[in-house]
Amino acid sequence: MKRSGWSPSWCLAVLVLAGQATATEATRESFGSMADGSKVEAVVLRNSHGMTARVISLGATLQSLTAPDAAGKQANIVLGYATLEGYQKAPQYFGATVGRYANRIARGKFTLDGHEYSVPVNDKVNSLHGGTKGFDKLIWTVADVKHDAASASVTLKVTSPDGDMGYPGKLDVTATYTLGEDNRLSIDYRAVTDKTTIVNLSNHTYWNLSGEGSGSVMSDLITIAGDAYLPVDAGSIPTGKITPVAGTVFDFRTPKAIGRDIRNGREEQLLNGRGYDHNWVISRTEAPAPRVVARVQDPVSGRVLTLKSAQPGLQFYSGNFLDATTVGTSGKVYRQGDAFVLEPQLYPDTPNQPSFGSARLEPGHEYRNLIIYEFSVKK
Repeated sequence: MKRSGWSPSWCLAVLVLAGQATATEATRESFGSMADGSKVEAVVLRNSHGMTARVISLGATLQSLTAPDAAGKQANIVLGYATLEGYQKAPQYFGATVGRYANRIARGKFTLDGHEYSVPVNDKVNSLHGGTKGFDKLIWTVADVKHDAASASVTLKVTSPDGDMGYPGKLDVTATYTLGEDNRLSIDYRAVTDKTTIVNLSNHTYWNLSGEGSGSVMSDLITIAGDAYLPVDAGSIPTGKITPVAGTVFDFRTPKAIGRDIRNGREEQLLNGRGYDHNWVISRTEAPAPRVVARVQDPVSGRVLTLKSAQPGLQFYSGNFLDATTVGTSGKVYRQGDAFVLEPQLYPDTPNQPSFGSARLEPGHEYRNLIIYEFSVKK
């Protein structure tokens, strides 16, 4: 009898490879329609450890992320809305991609090569996160969805035309979310332009490592790898000073509870931001590769979030303006201090403060901000 040539060991190898091929998943689904009928898609990324990340095309937004705690229990640790309606009525940048310029530009003006540009003012007298219709409010195109044994990913793209929100140059942007078998979620932002412009993209996810809607994050232990920070004025615009954190409430170089010093009424900077809403100086220039910029440990769930980035700055926001008017994904109300935000980026208002470096992007060059979130547990 003629043998097929399939030995037991070869069959076992095929079965192992087949199992690996389905270790991660990426599926597309609808997330509803805008008032004008535009469709919003959701892409759900899964790994074999039970982690899931749902990304919606409105704002290239991380709508939810489930991760296990020290006991293996899964929970969504990202603030957001269960339906599209919430993102339309009160977006609050939940999980969103922010740009063209993340953070603030003073008075909505900047000068580039001798020409003054005006961008929309939407944060009192300043421009915040790209203006009245920044990238968080655009429907991005789902350009690619794929998965293999190691990871699942979705790439979204958007084109901002020359003059959009007052910014010069046509800007082509991609955002690639990748969930790996190593329990890492990365967001890879890239952009190219046809005309000299400024770019500063970041992600504005609100994190609660005990679980979305579970209450305050003030007991979370945070470490920030910055030995200086940028003081701000009453409008949250940097004053231009770079101040050492040593001996201040801004010193998180060793683990410290977010809420330990947050009620210090003698610290004017905490009054200006109603808490922490400042940029830490991680380095004076962009690093050659992502390195650890922050680590947060939740003593209740045991979840640990380690953040890596090559950006020179990190904006840390302690959820100061959550005001109990928002009902989130699980039907719980979000109150002040119920989440924290970590945004790797260039320094705020860099186009108006040359000592902060440069936000210029020239034709023929590529802007990149690779953000890596590593999830683990500490029992």
